[in-house]
Amino acid sequence: MGKIGDHAVVLGASMSGLLAARVLADAYEQVTVVDRDVLPESVAARKGVPQGRHAHALLASGAQVLDELFPGLLADFAAQVPVLRSPREAWFSLAGHLLCRDGMAFERDAYLLSRPFLEGAVRSRVEAIPNICIRDRCEVVGLVTNSACERVTGARVLLGGSDSAAEVLGADLVVDATGRGGRTPVWLTEFGYEPPAEEQIRVDVMYASRYVRLPPGALGELKMVLIGTEKTRPTAMALFEQEGDRWILGLAGHAGHHPPTAPEEFTALARAMAPPHVAAAIGEAEPLDEIRTHRFPADVRRRYERLHRFPAGLLVIGDAICSFNPIYGQGMSVAALEAAALRDALAAGDTDLGRRFFRAAAKPVDLAWQLTAGGDRAMSDGGAGPLPARMIAAYIDALQAAAERDPVLTARFLAVTALVSPPQSLLTPGTMLRVLTGNLRRRRAPQPALGGQPAPAVSEAS
Repeated sequence: MGKIGDHAVVLGASMSGLLAARVLADAYEQVTVVDRDVLPESVAARKGVPQGRHAHALLASGAQVLDELFPGLLADFAAQVPVLRSPREAWFSLAGHLLCRDGMAFERDAYLLSRPFLEGAVRSRVEAIPNICIRDRCEVVGLVTNSACERVTGARVLLGGSDSAAEVLGADLVVDATGRGGRTPVWLTEFGYEPPAEEQIRVDVMYASRYVRLPPGALGELKMVLIGTEKTRPTAMALFEQEGDRWILGLAGHAGHHPPTAPEEFTALARAMAPPHVAAAIGEAEPLDEIRTHRFPADVRRRYERLHRFPAGLLVIGDAICSFNPIYGQGMSVAALEAAALRDALAAGDTDLGRRFFRAAAKPVDLAWQLTAGGDRAMSDGGAGPLPARMIAAYIDALQAAAERDPVLTARFLAVTALVSPPQSLLTPGTMLRVLTGNLRRRRAPQPALGGQPAPAVSEAS
């Protein structure tokens, strides 16, 4: 790709900002990334990423993009972090349905690693790119435009902290990657533009997590345990193996059901939600740190792709476009897919770049939003809502029920949740027939025991 500009500035050095910088480095002579945090030199959580202390996983779709942008990165991960390769290594209980643990290996690996580890690995590779400069302790205070406010020409930044004088970083392109609190809607209004329409789904979810060390071999081949919310229990539990011979144990709950933070109550609730063999392992676990919490008030989506007017020289990416409930673990992968959309948009030059990018980025956002919004609305309104949404929720429940004994349905469902396949793939005639016949068989057969043994699997014929 030839260079289309001299300088691009990225506001924010979290995952979306780092991935944007990597893509921009191929299109601009120089890329500067600024962040208000003090960026750690080693693997460590930081103030600007409060969700970083909680469970994360790199989905297959996100891993594929990272492999394209940073060749060899996944091979490095495979040597340092647990890799999920088979249904036997995971315990997915969703809406009360334990998905089948039989079947072939996953088509694509998933990587179980902490957010600080992932962000640190990506940042070190971005910093190694000669035409990228990352500057921390820089607070963004505004944008600069030309006299007609038709083009953004730079960002006004307090370099080195709030005690310094504001300086202007001139740029051919500014990318806002400052997260859900990003100020682009406010800046647009100041420049005489309409802000994007905004959708919100109130969830009021709180997460409580801590690192633990399990006795060697306590869970056998299991590397991930995920127990989702149910209609009668708006709480969830996660136990993921991660780098450094440790596991992250997390609880989440909606309003009125926030998880306890007292250690004894925290452990008791985790054990009560887990299957017996997992509960026993949690009871023997060694705590490695204090319980940390994070509160997430609402899903927020800003519809930049629907704007008729938008200044040239400005883009928005990551959580600044759409902030998803972290319980679904899709935010980092959506950010990676948005970076891929930016790469493709830049390949066609900077003419009408904003419109082209926002429309392309809306595709992965739409995919994730379809998967998460229905579940969050069901939890927030008690299952009320429009008839089509209730019908889809009922079908997904039936699919998950049939997937208890069907490895093919399990694989297809997980491919959708990993953002590899579109939700429409679950509505093909062959899939719907498997859901119907699977539920008929399920009514006639005893349910699988909680001990972890797979039920007899349905054949793989579609």
